[in-house]
Amino acid sequence: MPKISFPKFNFKRPTVGGIIFWVIALGLGVATMIAARNFATCWTITKLPGEAPSSCNVASNLPQFNAKGTPIPTQSVDPAATPQVAAPADVAAPTWDGGSRVNVLFIGVDARDWEANVGAPRSDSMILFTIDPVTKTAGMLSIPRDMWVNIPGSGYGRINTAYSIGEGSKLPGGGPGLAMETVEQFLGVPVHYYAQVDFNTFIEMIDTIGGIDVVVKERLILDPVGTGKDKSVLTPGERHLVGWKALAYARTRKTQGGDVDRAGRQQDVIFAIMQKVFSPDYFPTFVKQAPELYARMSVGIHTNLGFEDGLRLAVLLRDVQSKENSIKTGVINYDMVSFAGTTLNGQDASVFKPKPDQIRILRDDIFGGGAVSPLAAGADPVQSAKQEAARIRLTNGSAAPDFGQRTATYLQGLGLNVTELAGGNATDRTVIILYSSKLYTARFILFLFGLNGNSGTSQIKFDPNSASPVDVEIILGNDALNANRIP
Repeated sequence: MPKISFPKFNFKRPTVGGIIFWVIALGLGVATMIAARNFATCWTITKLPGEAPSSCNVASNLPQFNAKGTPIPTQSVDPAATPQVAAPADVAAPTWDGGSRVNVLFIGVDARDWEANVGAPRSDSMILFTIDPVTKTAGMLSIPRDMWVNIPGSGYGRINTAYSIGEGSKLPGGGPGLAMETVEQFLGVPVHYYAQVDFNTFIEMIDTIGGIDVVVKERLILDPVGTGKDKSVLTPGERHLVGWKALAYARTRKTQGGDVDRAGRQQDVIFAIMQKVFSPDYFPTFVKQAPELYARMSVGIHTNLGFEDGLRLAVLLRDVQSKENSIKTGVINYDMVSFAGTTLNGQDASVFKPKPDQIRILRDDIFGGGAVSPLAAGADPVQSAKQEAARIRLTNGSAAPDFGQRTATYLQGLGLNVTELAGGNATDRTVIILYSSKLYTARFILFLFGLNGNSGTSQIKFDPNSASPVDVEIILGNDALNANRIP
């Protein structure tokens, strides 16, 4: 995928066609965006800020939470030790070619910050949504608002402050531009578009479609946003939620699992919206509601996605939803972060420090293994693979009986550690199976045979197994044979 730069955002009012997409897609994303706890993935060539784990098997205990649902820190960080990176530049918005994977950052913003005159608002939630038009699959990656990341031009801080810094400092692209740049740098995947929605607009959207139905798994106390409504109790079972209840349900985190539990509820809301909006009985009505949605919600929704691209993505998203297991989701659990204390604005604060190797595994499962950070794109793939010293098993499934041996000899000549060679069933597509996090090796194999890493789990599969005698298994197919890369 070509590198796509960040546009200058003018916060134009969305068109009717744009509303058709954004109320569908935002309905899916924003609910989840209203917090933070999905997943990310693993490509060790990508540099993620934060604490590197000592191993992939580091044990983690469920943290303790304070009355507000924030984890109590177990270590401290120094907010002063912060490298500086250039801010995003002014460039035109990309045009979608209709065939490339598209990544859209949904940003949930609480407009009450503006109303209270406390300055530019922080993002309450961010989720990176990806759609692949070739395989007709999609994925959602929620980012915790307390994640400790490097914000370009400002150093390390909570990721939810990127939007506020971009808006308050009037940087190129504003809040969305800096949020996109921060997420792209943190995860190592391109961010092409953004969509921003505030709480009130989300509530109106849910009410306009007639509410949603979810299955509540435990007793919850809902604390509504705004005034005029009392707290409400939800008991276990199937429940119908109007707008304010849907928002409160997705935002509450006062349960034993804190933000991890909340992420599960956000996913419940997403799929409930999908079930409602895409149902054959309701979708025609939904399209007819577009003018009303435009009139009521245009003030609270901003995006850089054009009318035609938005409409094409809306149709694609509906096709994706119709396929079983076509949308991947995940949760960043407490084994993937550590909890640290710091001082922000003179007050004690708790933040999440990422464990990059574990987060990357989840990320690549969602984005198809094509997440390669520009910072690491120039690294020598052979040297990177050699440094991993992965134990490699070659299984020849190509049409040439000697292809396995030729490949083994070639890899060994490069200094790679081929420990097993076997024959296998005939196959047209090469598959790389990772039993441990040896992703430099996997990337080199893709590079060697000219394979398409964006084909995702059809060519790269993760099967963690500490008892496996090899780290990587390469099932050679005819695509590798036909690439003519092996002497």
